[in-house]
Amino acid sequence: MSLNRRILLASPLILAIALAVAANAQAKDPKEIVIGTSAGPYADQVRLGIKPILEKQGYKVRIVEFNDYIQPNFALAEGSLDANVFQHVTYLDRFAAQHKLALSELVKVPTAPIAIYSRRHKSLDAVKSGSTVALPNDPTNQARALVMLDQLGWIKLRPGIDPIRASERDVAANPKGIKLLPLEAAQLPRSLQDADYAFVNGNYALASGLKLRDALRTEKISPAYANLVAVRTPDRDKPFARDLAAAYKSRAFLNVTNKHFADYAKTDYQLALQSPGAR
Repeated sequence: MSLNRRILLASPLILAIALAVAANAQAKDPKEIVIGTSAGPYADQVRLGIKPILEKQGYKVRIVEFNDYIQPNFALAEGSLDANVFQHVTYLDRFAAQHKLALSELVKVPTAPIAIYSRRHKSLDAVKSGSTVALPNDPTNQARALVMLDQLGWIKLRPGIDPIRASERDVAANPKGIKLLPLEAAQLPRSLQDADYAFVNGNYALASGLKLRDALRTEKISPAYANLVAVRTPDRDKPFARDLAAAYKSRAFLNVTNKHFADYAKTDYQLALQSPGAR
């Protein structure tokens, strides 16, 4: 078949796809916001705090829940979502660069920290040679766990490494003789049935029924690991994005945070709102 013939045959299909995309774009209600998030606390933040605020402004808010850290960014980039909330800026920047996606941070959100839990032991002092420690297998969250292990004295990381990029290759010594078990983040709560200890991301901990106050040690969250709302880069200054950011920065959402997410690390704008001099 000649090239021209193939082009002629393909043209109706290409035209149909283009028309369908255009029709969907025109059909989408400009006052509808589709937000992707991981099941658990960040979905609850949207459902309990953000959705009611935006609905009072005439928006329709739809929440789409995911059970992994991969699909929400692809769905956002391709336009299935208007925003997502589940990740920190270190993960977002690395993922966007790796996959060449035009995604950007819109606003930080109250964050449940990564922490170490155990069903077998009541204390970190129970660690012994051969103890098993489950931790995230994605690079950025694994680095957080490794830094905490170094702080506990269970391992020693190479001097001078960038803590944000720490990996198992940077473990210079293992004086406690622990066995590291890298797992998908969503599987970490379940690993507590078998592992001596497990580092669990806050959203998965809460979704599985764990309480943040039951952690044996909790990370002090740095700005690099505070979770955020992401949008497509060209959308950052659109009205829906400004209204979404304003909802998170509102006193109404601060009240929801204090009521339902009291153990979370608050954002700088929330701390400023509840300071004695704030109105």
